[in-house]
Amino acid sequence: MAGDLAEVLFSKSAIEARLSELAAEIDADYRDLNPLLVGVLNGAVMVMADLSRALHIDCAMDWMAISSYGMGTQSSGVVRILKDLSTDLAGRHVLVVEDIIDTGLTLTYLMQNLASRSPASLEIMTMFRKSDAMKIEVDVKYVGFDLPNQFVVGYGLDFAGRYRNLTDVGILAPHVYS
Repeated sequence: MAGDLAEVLFSKSAIEARLSELAAEIDADYRDLNPLLVGVLNGAVMVMADLSRALHIDCAMDWMAISSYGMGTQSSGVVRILKDLSTDLAGRHVLVVEDIIDTGLTLTYLMQNLASRSPASLEIMTMFRKSDAMKIEVDVKYVGFDLPNQFVVGYGLDFAGRYRNLTDVGILAPHVYS
C-alpha cells in the first residue's frame, strides 16, 4: 500500500508535532468554554481522535457525514448530508475539525448550515489545506499543513475508501487511479 505513494509529504512524527502545537493554541483559545468539536466523517476520524487526546480543555464531540467526492479524485461540488449532528448548537462554541480543505465548496456549505443553528461561535480546524485548489475563500482559524494541488492520501485522506490508515501523508501515484 505504501508503494502506491509517489512521494511522502508529511511523516507521522511531523503530523504529531504539528497537532500538538494546534492543540496548545486551541487550549488557550477555548479555555473555560467547553467547545463542541464537530468531526466530519470519514476523513476526520484520525485528526479528531488525535486532537481530542492532545487537548487539555473540557470539550464534547459530535459527528457529521457529508459527501461531495463519491468515488472520484475531485470534488463534485454537490454536497449531501449523510449523517447530521445529534447535538443542539444553539449557544455552543463549535470547532469544526476537518482532515482537508480542497476546493472549499463543501466546507462553505457546511459552515452556512451550522451557522444557521445559532452557535455562540463557529471556527474551523483543518489538518491539511490545498490553497491552490480553493475555488472559494474559507476562513480557517487553525491549519496544520498546506498541500500541493495533487491527490494525497494517508492520515484519514482516502482514494475510494482506501489509504486512510497510512500514518504518513503522501501523493498518490498516478498508476493507482489512471
